[in-house]
Parts: sequence; structure tokens; C-alpha cells
Amino acid sequence: MPKLTHADSRGSARMVDVGGKRRTRREATARGTVRFGRIAYRLLKENRLAKGDALAVARLAGIQAGKRASEWIPLCHPIPIEHLELAIDLDDARRAAQVTAVARARWSTGVEMEALVAVAAACLALYDMTKAVERGVRVTEIELLAKSGGRSGAWKRPVRD
Repeated sequence: MPKLTHADSRGSARMVDVGGKRRTRREATARGTVRFGRIAYRLLKENRLAKGDALAVARLAGIQAGKRASEWIPLCHPIPIEHLELAIDLDDARRAAQVTAVARARWSTGVEMEALVAVAAACLALYDMTKAVERGVRVTEIELLAKSGGRSGAWKRPVRD
């Protein structure tokens, strides 16, 4: 069983000391899905929601949150993000918005949490922008797709069945 890096010898949570680690180029890609009912999806797609341009707000919310991931996640290190990109693709067949974030930094620890937090915030912003029309909007499947850099190297989520 692998050693847990965020626990001390007594099992108490701790922040990992990354001071001795080499700074390398890190990248992480995360994705999440927001599912809408018929009316909310139509209004979102047509940019006719009462609160305004939900896709623009969600992109900005994701970018802003990704830059502040260490404020959301207690043991996450503050990282000087070099690039954080957020895309939202609409899927008419599923009445869904697929949110994808890519985070990059040259640092001594990875950027997975920054990408995941960016996706979570963008998904929550889409919920907030559409909740007046439909409370049943669902945020689902927030997941890491890939990461690269650092001692553990590259990882990619296996293709689903």
C-alpha cells in the first residue's frame, strides 16, 4: 500500500513539504458535466437567461477559482499558475454543458487541484445562473482526465466503456 503523503506518523493531516522538490513543468486537465432540463438548456444555449451570459460567467468563475485552489482545499499549496484555460461545450443530445479546464505551471507540485477546482466552480456557476429556471440542474462527473510533470510522470484516465 502506498504511503499517504498528507498524513503524519500519527495519522494527522499535514501539508506536504515540497521545498526540496525540483520545479518542473506541470499540466493537468479536468472535466465536469452539468445536465439541464429542456427549458434551462434552451435559455442557456440562446443566451437568454435573466442573469446574463452564463457561459461567460462560468468561464470566469472557473479561472478565478482555479487560481485560488489553495483557498478551497486546506492542504493544497498555493501555485503560481502560468496558464488556466476553461472551455464549455454544449451537447444538445444530452442537454448538457461539458466543462474542461487545463492548468499549467512550472512548480514543485502538481496542478491537478487547480484544474479540478476550476471545473467545479464553473459547473456551480452554471447551476447558479440557471437555478431560477430549474432547481433540478445536476453537476456530475467531475474528474481528472490527465496530468503530466513531476516525479510521478504522466497519467491519463483510461477510456470508459
